[in-house]
Amino acid sequence: MGFLKSLFRASQPYRCYVALDGQGLCRAFKQCQQAPVGEGWVEVGDIRPQWLGQPLPAHARVSSRTTGAGGIRVVHA
Repeated sequence: MGFLKSLFRASQPYRCYVALDGQGLCRAFKQCQQAPVGEGWVEVGDIRPQWLGQPLPAHARVSSRTTGAGGIRVVHA
């Protein structure tokens, strides 16, 4: 019965994260449902391969998440 319920339950959406090193350069990407564990992970709106080895653009960072009648809304800085 649990399997049938899981088919109709809304799953959490995947969110995008970028690992930044001490100098602010992008070193890795990750897409997951929960925030990664460890230092340097920053949530971004999407993943762009051209960021690898480069400073993360200021517009890429997700500043906050709020929920409302429409569900989750992403607010960019």
